[in-house]
Amino acid sequence: MANFDFDQAEGLRRMLAGPKPRIITFLSATPDDDKGAMLVNLGASLARAGNDVVIVDACEQDYGVAQRLGVDRGASLLNVARQECGLNQVISQVPQGFNVVSMKRTRNAHASLDDTRRLAKTFDVLVKQSGIVIVDGEFDASDSFPIPIMGNSEIVVQVSTSATSITNAYALIKRLSQQLGRRPFGILVTGATEAEAKVVYDNMCAAASRYLAVHLTSMGSVPADEYLHRAARLGRAVVDAFPLAGASVAFRQLAGRFAMQRGRAGGSTHFGT
Repeated sequence: MANFDFDQAEGLRRMLAGPKPRIITFLSATPDDDKGAMLVNLGASLARAGNDVVIVDACEQDYGVAQRLGVDRGASLLNVARQECGLNQVISQVPQGFNVVSMKRTRNAHASLDDTRRLAKTFDVLVKQSGIVIVDGEFDASDSFPIPIMGNSEIVVQVSTSATSITNAYALIKRLSQQLGRRPFGILVTGATEAEAKVVYDNMCAAASRYLAVHLTSMGSVPADEYLHRAARLGRAVVDAFPLAGASVAFRQLAGRFAMQRGRAGGSTHFGT
């Protein structure tokens, strides 16, 4: 049986002891709205804790965070890569306290390789001038990311307590491991109590270890909370609109662990073990 508390601390340590600046790619086995709410509130909580946060919307098929926040209508990192505009022109600061930028992968097969190379370089520039970079990602039908660095970043899979979500999360982890090789992945359980999250995590951890030889680490949990939906309708983060809500407490605790681990990470330039 996995040690949930240890793995949760270890998972956060792995995430924040990696190369500076930190890049965390989030994938989800939950509905798009759940993923968007989690990213917005996590970004807001980190920003309120004093972190410089940029969320990169790398979704093409999914309902990404830039679309959710209404900042997806302008130019993207791909336009910067093609030298059609400047980087500062595609970064939007949202009221929740963090910055958002769309990536926009190309669909032109002939230009794809060149565009991918340029896009990767542009992303590198963005990363170097940022603190924490959160990528709202998707693993497409060809089992690939828009740029290679997403596959080398910390990858966290969001899952809920439903059987469908757990099954889809496991399938996603299997695809990731087949494409990226043996490496750890983080698990964030949302819409769950700590006890429910522990059960989900323990079961997924055991299955991944036994059948895939893959190590999973816990990134914590966020409870189901009606105040998340109320805050979203107000266009605000729950930690700002309803600071005493259960979800607000969970996001503050998660952001606090991020900040604590960030301080301990110091000048580390490699992934933790």
